[in-house]
Amino acid sequence: MYWDDAVIFGLATVGMMIAFMGGWVAFVIRDHHRRENKKR
Repeated sequence: MYWDDAVIFGLATVGMMIAFMGGWVAFVIRDHHRRENKKR
């Protein structure tokens, strides 16, 4: 059924977006802490 494929594709897209945003936030936080350590 097309509905099942649409749901699976939607969940996969949302999962990828969440994973990408989570990785980006983690990278920004890590870089921010790294800069703070350099200042000290």
